[in-house]
Amino acid sequence: MNDQVSPRADSPCTKICVVDPETGLCIGCGRKTAEIAGWLRMSPDDRRDVLQLLPERLATMTRRKRRKGGARAKRGELRDDICAG
Repeated sequence: MNDQVSPRADSPCTKICVVDPETGLCIGCGRKTAEIAGWLRMSPDDRRDVLQLLPERLATMTRRKRRKGGARAKRGELRDDICAG
């Protein structure tokens, strides 16, 4: 495998750059802020290690989030038969 790494070609950035306050991870790519900031300075092996962690990080972050009902719940518009269980 070629160890010449193009800084942009292997970046997992999805252009959804929002850090989840609970986990400290970007909700778009799953990286920590230090990993995002240091990405261009990382070795190919370090990048590969981070890339291997991302699917589980994103899956864990998704499982942790619970729907709160959105705008309809805030306005009190949820149907009673749904809420009654």
